Amino acid sequence: MAPEIHMTGPVSLIDNTEGQLVVNPEALKILSAITQPVVVVAIVGLYRTGKSYLMNKLAGKNKGFSLGSTVKSHTKGIWMWCVPHPKKPGHILVLLDTEGLGDIEKGDNDNDSWIFALAILLSSTFVYNSMGTINQQAMDQLHYVTELTDRIKANSSPDNNYVEDSADFVSFFPAFVWALRDFSLELETDGEPITPDDYLELSLKLRKGTDKKSKSFNDPRLCIRKFFPKRKCFIFDRPAQRKYLAHLEQLKEEDLNPDFIEQVAEFCSYILSHSNVKTLSGGITVNGPRLESLVLTYVSAISSGDLPCMENAVLALAQIENSAAVQKAIAHYDQQMGQKVQLPTETLQELLDLHRDSEREAIEVFMKNSFKDVDHEFQRKLGAQLEARRDDFCKQNSKASSDCCMALLQDIFSPLEEDVKQGTFSKPGGYRLFIQKQQELKNKYYQVPRKGIQAEEVLKKYLQSKEDMADALLQTDQSLSEKEKVIEVERIKAESAEAAKKMLEQIQKKNEQMMEQKEKSYQEHVKQLTEKMESDKARLMAEQEKTINLKLKEQERLLKEGFKNESKRLQKEIEDIQMRSVLSGPTCNIL
Repeated sequence: MAPEIHMTGPVSLIDNTEGQLVVNPEALKILSAITQPVVVVAIVGLYRTGKSYLMNKLAGKNKGFSLGSTVKSHTKGIWMWCVPHPKKPGHILVLLDTEGLGDIEKGDNDNDSWIFALAILLSSTFVYNSMGTINQQAMDQLHYVTELTDRIKANSSPDNNYVEDSADFVSFFPAFVWALRDFSLELETDGEPITPDDYLELSLKLRKGTDKKSKSFNDPRLCIRKFFPKRKCFIFDRPAQRKYLAHLEQLKEEDLNPDFIEQVAEFCSYILSHSNVKTLSGGITVNGPRLESLVLTYVSAISSGDLPCMENAVLALAQIENSAAVQKAIAHYDQQMGQKVQLPTETLQELLDLHRDSEREAIEVFMKNSFKDVDHEFQRKLGAQLEARRDDFCKQNSKASSDCCMALLQDIFSPLEEDVKQGTFSKPGGYRLFIQKQQELKNKYYQVPRKGIQAEEVLKKYLQSKEDMADALLQTDQSLSEKEKVIEVERIKAESAEAAKKMLEQIQKKNEQMMEQKEKSYQEHVKQLTEKMESDKARLMAEQEKTINLKLKEQERLLKEGFKNESKRLQKEIEDIQMRSVLSGPTCNIL
């Protein structure tokens, strides 16, 4: 059962000190303990526009994120509050409240752009909070969206980093929600009522023309439409009289505008019901440790002067998790073999069958916990470790068998050796009596079960070590003629040769079994890898289909508005996505 999260209030996730972004270890420790999938909602907007109030409401609290009461930005960096998701059991809601953009004291637009970019990269729902209506000033203040491709790379290949190709970004980017505060317009057009979503789409219509003014008008709108095809709008009346706004969190519900209360409830209901779990390319579900890794990777890139690259972040996360997946798989194998195997096994095949069952389960554990295993690097490591463990079990099995057989032989044959020392067989006819007794003891040895795979070899070596003793009895037995002694020596040689032949056959059989097991192991790896690749491909196709459908809707809007050139560019992006889906498909070669 996953541990419960008990955060009484927000903590700083990313500190912003003198323009430097630094990750807070305390926040990372909290994330590392969250094993459940996370729904990440981030809010961004100008300072002193009431962002924190909405986030507190999403947390189900009146207080938490600091609201402040001055013309200065009160939140610095990015603050985090993790709470059990109120509508999705088994999920954690991660709320990210960001530093207000455009702080008059900060005067650092570059820093604001990074805060904006990080909020997009980390969230599954991105809320942009602004005051008043969506006019050109509001669009100008949202200039950060036009800089996204200057701040974020989708792929590590430079050829893919251009504004026109937004397909890769769409699959990573969150849903976009525009929250309009202190909204005072009547929602209507041509005398007909419209919804806030209709108002947003009308506000995002492009202006025809190629002059500088038209370009300035269209750029932010076009970027929102291309990067955020899934978008929503909410309007909010002023919550109370101006004199009370400085202490908004302390106001009782009856002191607030009833319309505002209803609008906030509608906003919270939508966000909590419709915000998806944070995922990465290929439908990889993000939990606390994965979000922790993303934070570290992105902030590290920014601090080193690089652009945060979504592909690199996923690959860095894959390196960590795939390495852990190998260890989990090996731990499962060790546990299963420890429970199932009792050494020595009667036959080598018995041990190999147990190994194969445990190996299959170990590969399943790896496949379940791994993703984006480039060139099957980690699966090869798993295969090598499983092979090494199999070989080690074989060695242990041989040793356990040898030890068991030696102890058994000592127990069974020691009385016979004592009789030889006492001279029991040093008499006429003693040799035949000795051979008879030895055969009886050999039969007794054969009847003992679970001696293991070394039973024949250990017995052969034991008897060879006693040949001088048997030969001495043979040569001194006066009841045997010289001819009988020669015949007996030949019999012993033939018996020894037959035993050697049998040993050679056993070695050959062992080699054949090991080769067969190796082939079955390879086929098991290929089988499970193929199944995983088919599953991953189906997920990727569904993701691409979703992106294509969103872009087709946007293309339809552009055509209706008469923007054929933009529509053609969008069609090219759709064709590129379709071409990538045809060409994609790694091989199953894990040799």
